[in-house]
Amino acid sequence: MGKIIVAMYLTLDGVMEEPSWTAPYWDDEIAKFQLDLLFSSDALLLGRVTYEGFAAAWPSAEDEEGFAERINKLPKYVVSTSLKRTEWNARLITSNVAQEVAKLKKTGQRLLVYGSAELIETLLRHDLIDELHLMTFPLVLGEGKRLFKENADQKMFNLQNVRSTDSGVLIASYAPDK
Repeated sequence: MGKIIVAMYLTLDGVMEEPSWTAPYWDDEIAKFQLDLLFSSDALLLGRVTYEGFAAAWPSAEDEEGFAERINKLPKYVVSTSLKRTEWNARLITSNVAQEVAKLKKTGQRLLVYGSAELIETLLRHDLIDELHLMTFPLVLGEGKRLFKENADQKMFNLQNVRSTDSGVLIASYAPDK
């Protein structure tokens, strides 16, 4: 059985959108954590907004660590009801999201989810998340899109690992309490 792995940047007040605020805290520990997640994954699972942002940025990106090359080569599954087509090695999922993702898990793939709060809510509601990696940055933005809405379903998770980086970012890894 495959796994659904969520990796998310958050502020102390739970904001997750447009993470340009991560730059002052970025360090080698975060980069290694992200590289390890990406290189241990078989495909990306993305919502439309994240897909569009990534597809605009990554194809022309270059780096010495191989992150750009890897993210560009990985297959992508994009959940959207409004997109009509995808590029960048992506396949569109337009309906029955939980069923389609469950089928993908049965193929044994490790699917990495970046961003995509609404997709994450759907995955949580259907108990499809196997790993949740939250990178909490030491700042409060006061406004912005939150990872979980106020009426999100209650789900219990068990802490698997936590560490802090030299820049003060907490990397906490959780597994669902099933």
